[in-house]
Amino acid sequence: MITAIVLIKTSVDRIPEIAESIAALDNVSEVFSVTGTYDLIAMVRVKDHEDLAEVIPGRISKIPGVEGTDTHVAFRTYSQHDLEAAFSIGLDN
Repeated sequence: MITAIVLIKTSVDRIPEIAESIAALDNVSEVFSVTGTYDLIAMVRVKDHEDLAEVIPGRISKIPGVEGTDTHVAFRTYSQHDLEAAFSIGLDN
């Protein structure tokens, strides 16, 4: 599974509708409205790298009101569960 974090610049007056449209897309697991340079962050999860082109420029970028995207592909995922396991190595109870 490939995870991409997509930073999205939108028309400010349409953020809720745009977020809902993006969240409704297949392969989009979450959409967050955020402060800062970008208006939304979408988590995209796909099977193959080729699928990123279908989802991001093929669908997200074509939603009316999306002005631009900046995509970051994750190398590894670290979760709280993984961190607890890492820090408990070698510790006796």
